[in-house]
Order: sequence, then structure tokens, then C-alpha cells
Amino acid sequence: MSRYFLENLNMAARTLAANKMRSCLTMLGIIIGNGSVIAMISVGQGAQKFVSQQFESLGTNLLFVVPGVDRGGPRSQTAPAHTLVLADAEAIASQVPAVANVAPEKTQRFRVTWADRDTQVNVVGTTPEYPIVRNAGVARGHFFSQLEMEQKVALLGSASAQTLFGSRDPIGEKIRIGNLSFRVIGVMEEKGSSLGINQDEVVFISIAIMANQLTGQDNSRTSPTVQTIAISARSPESTSAAQYQITNLLRLRHNIQKGENDFTVRSQQDLLRTANSVTGMLVILLAATSGISLLVGGIGIMNIMLVSVVERTREIGLRKAIGANQTDITIQFTTEAVILSLVGGSFGILLGLSGTLILTLFSPLEAVITPTAIILAVGVSGAIGLGFGIFPARNAARLDPIVALRS
Repeated sequence: MSRYFLENLNMAARTLAANKMRSCLTMLGIIIGNGSVIAMISVGQGAQKFVSQQFESLGTNLLFVVPGVDRGGPRSQTAPAHTLVLADAEAIASQVPAVANVAPEKTQRFRVTWADRDTQVNVVGTTPEYPIVRNAGVARGHFFSQLEMEQKVALLGSASAQTLFGSRDPIGEKIRIGNLSFRVIGVMEEKGSSLGINQDEVVFISIAIMANQLTGQDNSRTSPTVQTIAISARSPESTSAAQYQITNLLRLRHNIQKGENDFTVRSQQDLLRTANSVTGMLVILLAATSGISLLVGGIGIMNIMLVSVVERTREIGLRKAIGANQTDITIQFTTEAVILSLVGGSFGILLGLSGTLILTLFSPLEAVITPTAIILAVGVSGAIGLGFGIFPARNAARLDPIVALRS
């Protein structure tokens, strides 16, 4: 059996080698198809990894409380725009056992100036817990403490510091935000962009100063409004418990007996699952799109094999006349088609790996090359060669030897 297989393999290889140009052009569709499948799957998985890293850079075991009602899609602001206040954050910190740290945030865009330089950045009013909750380190200086909450002090993001001060050390310098003067006490570590937002183009100040002196406060409220309450749970396992406890506490505080909440509590894992579902669909879409080229390559193999049957009619008739049966002829032509697919698939793997590595040099995505993608691409190309090679092979096997020898 093994000798019979080797003879067919040897015969198929010699036949293909005798028509090198045709064989190479036939394999081209499979090469491009395999390469694109591997490259697109790698790009999609790289995008998934990139998105996961972006969410992890925001902090660990995170929960976000924002105003509005979550209806399962993008958050809709059906509730009043200002339903969360600083007192809500303080209550969560003191009354929810599963919570480790809480950092309320109030953000507004301001012009920040120093000497003759200025820039438009997001000014974030927050509390001393912010670096812990949001995994934000201080490169120089220090973050403001509880004792400095009533002082006009500020920390600059790395990009804001570079724009305003260049190579000069900003610690101790005075900057103006709006009409107020602030003393710079620190520069944050560089974090880069996250979800399309540059986290380094920012200035941090006390939320008390932000609400009472910079943006003003709604006089009808006893506590300043906030836009987001960032919360870190004590552990990944306690995230769900924290989410449940926060929801119950805020319903009580907001006097909600029945009906929808006027706030939304989302965990970092919820956001990550949503993002992964989107990137997962992207991977499927990319793989399906590139798979079309594999189908085209298979059709090319079938077309060339049909032409080969016509050209080799006398050879087929001679083989059948000296004793070859339909099975022998079918195996011979099918083997040729499978060889074209597998050799083309091997070159396609090299093309896909090279394309993926080149892409990582010019994009923030990491190369994620999994054996699954390679096995899938080679398996599919082999199956295509087998599937599209059977029809021409059966046509060849059914030729009448007398008619074939006369042609």
C-alpha cells in the first residue's frame, strides 16, 4: 500500500514539475489565500490583545458608575444629566464592604497657560485615591494628599508637561487654568492612548477646587455633581458583589422604589467582554473575507486540472489500456491537485507570517500567530485541493480507453 502511494506521489510530482510555470500560477491563488487567512486572523487576534491591554491600563478590578440608564446597548442618557454627586462616592467608600478605593471624577476642557505657552486639555477634578484606582503612577513630584484637597495644586500629564514646559522641570511652577492660578506639584507617568483618548494630555486638580471655584456648583445641591465614579474592588472575585452592593446603595440614596435606575454600574470585565465580542466578529469577518481567495484558488486548481485532463487524454487511454483502472486514474489526478494545494499552502504560511511581522513594525498591534490559524489554513487548502480535484479526476477516470487512444 505504501509503495503504491509512493508511486502515485512520484508520478504526480514529475507531471507537475514538467509544467513548472502552470503549476506555479495554479498555486498562486492558494498561496495568496493561505497567506491572507493567516495574516487576517493574526491581525484580528492582535487587535483583541491590544484592546485587552488598553482596558488593563485603566486599572484592575475596576467598576464605573455613570449617570444614565443602561439598556443593553450604548448607554442612553434618559435620566437627568447630573444624578451622581460627590456624596454618593463617599457613601460607596464607607458603606460597601467589597470596595477597596473610590475615585470620583469631574472633567471639563480648559485652556491651560504658562508664560507665553498654552494648550487645551481635559482638566480632571478627583481625589487622592485616583492613582490607586486608575493604575496611574507619578513620574515626578507627588499626587495631592487629603490635606491638599483645598489647595490650588495641579499635576500634569506627560504630554501636557512637554507642551507647556518642554525640557524644563515644571515642579513648583505656576500655571493658569481658566482664571485661577495653580502650583504644579507633580508630573504623571506616560500612559499613551487608550481607546482613542490620549491619557497624557490632561491636568489633575482637587475635585473640591474644581467644583467650588473652577466650574461652579449647582446651588440647589449640597454636594458637587460628578461625571464618573471609578471604583476598585478588593479582588476580582468580589467585583460582582461590589456591583450588586453599589446598585442597592445608590437606589436607596436616590430614593428609587420602583422603576429604572438613574445610574449605570459597569464592570471592567463587562466592558472588556463587549469589546471582545466586537473584535471577535472582526476576526470572523476578516477570516471569511480572506477565505474567499482560498475558494478562488480552489476554482483555479479545478480549472487547470480540467485542462490537464483534455491535454493528457492519450496518456490516460494508454494507462487504462495497460491495466490501470478508474481508481488508479482518480488517485493520480487527485494527488496532483492535493500536492498543488499543500505546496501552495506551505508558501502561503511563509507569506502570512512575513506579512504579520511586517504589519507589527508599522502598527501598535502585536504579532499573535497561533498554531490553530496555521493548521486551519493548511487543512482548508488541502481540503480545497481534494474537493476541487475530485471532479477533474473522475472525468479523467471515466474516459473510454479506445476513444482516448484515438484522440
